Amino acid sequence: MDELLKDIILFSGLSDKELERIEQVMTVKTFPKNSMIVLEEEYGDTVYIVRKGTIKITRLNDEGKEVILALMGVGEFFGELSALDGEARSANALAQEECQLYLLHRTDFIDLLQHNNKIAFTLLSELAKRIRHSDQQIEALSLDDAEHRIGVCILNLAEDNGVIRKGKVTIQKLPFQQDIANIAGTSRETVSRVLKLLEEKGLVIKNGHTLTIPNYVYYKKIFG
Repeated sequence: MDELLKDIILFSGLSDKELERIEQVMTVKTFPKNSMIVLEEEYGDTVYIVRKGTIKITRLNDEGKEVILALMGVGEFFGELSALDGEARSANALAQEECQLYLLHRTDFIDLLQHNNKIAFTLLSELAKRIRHSDQQIEALSLDDAEHRIGVCILNLAEDNGVIRKGKVTIQKLPFQQDIANIAGTSRETVSRVLKLLEEKGLVIKNGHTLTIPNYVYYKKIFG
């Protein structure tokens, strides 16, 4: 059995025997860097699970500018909405680097949900989490305060990808500043300025593409 299956959010808590059954109905496909995996408004019947690499989920706004909705890492999944309701894709999915993905066909996905309560409950929990993040992002984008918008963006990245130890959260692979700008609805220059401001306030520590929040509870109180 592929040991990486144990890192998949959707299958957390399943036994090795259950994972082996799931592995039998999935395939693995490699996507080159910058390749488009899913196109908004296209129809598809596949759920994708990240085995290796990072996936950028985006939409275009009315001005044709890219807006980043999420960055998906190892163990995360996308494409589940179209698999559930049969409607067109709601966003684009782009491989930020060479990626390996598990592919799960709609009929097998629905069958797993119908026969395994753990998977169904985990899916609902993950969807609820995504809705909360979307609400936070919508609220932040409605504000003129760029510092708050970027602060919320970093908070979401910390919750999704950060490692917490003794109240300190570390984000090992902080997205590029332009990607953060596209998430927060601002410019790269503003992101650079705000990150420096947050460092001066002692709220974050940045070292290359690693960002640390030394007091996560306090940071969340400000931006949560």
